[in-house]
Amino acid sequence: MLSGILISVVFLVASGLALAGLLLLAERRLLNFGPCTIDINDGKKVLQVNGGNNLLAALAENDIFIPSACGGRGTCAYCKLKVLDGGGTAGPIETPYLTQEEIKDQVRLSCQVRLRNDVRIRIPNHLFDIQRFRGRVEHKRSLTHDTVELRIALEKPSQIAFQAGQYIQLESEPYRGREAVMRAYSISSPPSQKHAVETVIRLVPDGICTTWVFDVLKENDPVTFSGPYGDFYLSDTDRPCLFIAGGSGMAPIISMLRDMREKDNCRRVVFFFGALTRSDLFYVDELRQLEKERQWFRFVPALSNEPPDSGWEGERGLITEVIARCLPDTAEYEAYLCGSPGMIDASVKVLTARGIAESRIFYDKFA
Repeated sequence: MLSGILISVVFLVASGLALAGLLLLAERRLLNFGPCTIDINDGKKVLQVNGGNNLLAALAENDIFIPSACGGRGTCAYCKLKVLDGGGTAGPIETPYLTQEEIKDQVRLSCQVRLRNDVRIRIPNHLFDIQRFRGRVEHKRSLTHDTVELRIALEKPSQIAFQAGQYIQLESEPYRGREAVMRAYSISSPPSQKHAVETVIRLVPDGICTTWVFDVLKENDPVTFSGPYGDFYLSDTDRPCLFIAGGSGMAPIISMLRDMREKDNCRRVVFFFGALTRSDLFYVDELRQLEKERQWFRFVPALSNEPPDSGWEGERGLITEVIARCLPDTAEYEAYLCGSPGMIDASVKVLTARGIAESRIFYDKFA
């Protein structure tokens, strides 16, 4: 009797091990997709890549950089492109970011397309011009307790061409057991400075890339980034402008203003900048000097949490409240907004209520 039980146990264990082995082998076969072909824009460029990676990463490895602000997590929806064949169907992570028209038009989030076989895609032609740059940290300067200005001197290529308002994707290095990631940061320097880029980076609590910038990255360290990306830049009109920003949303706006100053701009500009307290303000001296030098410019900082007895004589309240109080006649203005999604959505409501058409409101939401 006992021997029969032992034989049964041995048989069950052996069967279980055999089944586990078959499952492991099947998993390995599934993961080993083999080589895949990526056909871009009907043969304009054809890539041979190893299967198993996501489309966003596979393109980047071959120096084709699709915009992405979330590092491939499927939360920013910047990396949209058309997958004409071989991409399968959109999954639950990406469908909330796709309209029915986009799904019908075969638009996908490239970070969510897993390469299992050959694919055929379509991307805007200007993305072929985006490059990967290598440089060194020329300086890292504290602007506030949680904001730094990072200036990168370019080495290869040695020059960059961009429009004021665009952004780069900075590539962090692995550190303290944390993975390398890419994150989007707007350029704060003007386009005339072709041999370097500056950006304003605000610390995100426990953020992989911002923690690397604040705690690990030092002056003269090598860095890599790609760019330029984005279509957030001034339109080619002579309309007066409203600029609205908060926190590191200052970066693309200060780039635009520096560019406008150099080009002797003639468009009127009012810049509303929101912060918590006076200690969260930066570039104030530069902006006040611009007010003195150029009659077309007005700077309106607003503090929402400044102590009442601090002596602050400027505007107080949420930036949307200040905009509603202080807006000039808005009928002819264009508006350029940069900052958190909540701030931008609230500002759009105020602006449309004051008569600015949504077609003349442009924004860059920081994910």
